[in-house]
Amino acid sequence: MKLLFIGGTGLISSACSELAVARGHELFLLNRSASTKYPVPKGAALLKGDVHADASHLAGLLSGRRFDAVVDFIAFTTNDIERDISLFRGKTSQFVFISSASAYQKPPKNYLVTETTPLENPFWQYSRDKIACENRLMEAYREEGFPVTIIRPSLTYGPSQIALCVNSWPHPWTVIERMKRGQKVIIPGDGASLWVMTWNGDFAKGLVGLLGNKKAVGEAFQITSDEVLSWNQIYLEVYRALGLEPNVIHIPSDLLAAYDDHYVGTLIGDKVNSVVFDNSKIKRFVPGFECEVNWADGARRVLKWFEEDASRRTIDNDMNASWDKIIAGYERGFP
Repeated sequence: MKLLFIGGTGLISSACSELAVARGHELFLLNRSASTKYPVPKGAALLKGDVHADASHLAGLLSGRRFDAVVDFIAFTTNDIERDISLFRGKTSQFVFISSASAYQKPPKNYLVTETTPLENPFWQYSRDKIACENRLMEAYREEGFPVTIIRPSLTYGPSQIALCVNSWPHPWTVIERMKRGQKVIIPGDGASLWVMTWNGDFAKGLVGLLGNKKAVGEAFQITSDEVLSWNQIYLEVYRALGLEPNVIHIPSDLLAAYDDHYVGTLIGDKVNSVVFDNSKIKRFVPGFECEVNWADGARRVLKWFEEDASRRTIDNDMNASWDKIIAGYERGFP
């Protein structure tokens, strides 16, 4: 197949790019620059351009090209979606939008999440924007036959991301450095809520497996691991991988949000809610789909990637100071 990935060199999309090339597809990446973490895979062609820039430049870049499937990994607002519909109307047999499982109802009324779970998140604007994108695409599908497939990943990680729920996303080594120094590490709530971690290479098998599948048009899919762990188990496994004794402190999510309002979305609107994903639909559409990398293995792969190069182990001093302030304030409340 002839494929176009918008992005293609990010945490999730890089694994999809590598797998698409490995399976012999003709892959083009629309990207403004090559990534240092995840370079363009050998065998893929780079169409250099900024999808958020001048529309006429994009139209020229894509002129005369038709793709069997287009995947947009970096669309976040309805403006992005309007651009995509305009660019690819009549130029692809399948348009794949990467949404988010955080769009599902929060707090959930049922711990088991399926593709029919309502989309409703009053806590996180990011999630509400994804919901709006989905709604616009499904409107285009119903009214004009725009060939959309919607994908909802949950917390998907890879070599460059230590996917703990209280960490610095741009500087993920920060929490590992705290562990190594014996400093307290925050786990939100009592740590007993259930969560699912998905290795990016496993996610890629589901996504690439859907490309070119006409029956997937007009459908939504969640693609996650079936391994369900509590946040206590997730953090404990990292300590085990490091050979360290845990030194954690449990702090209520609403208190964390009172100090830093970004936790309203990322925790209260997402990660402190217990979720178990029913992946039966993706398994029906992609026979043989299965996530092979469990968290115990994945955590060690991630730590190894960081240990291989000291330049990767950057620290977020502002987050460290914020956590120390929160911990000190919380501990003052104890008798």
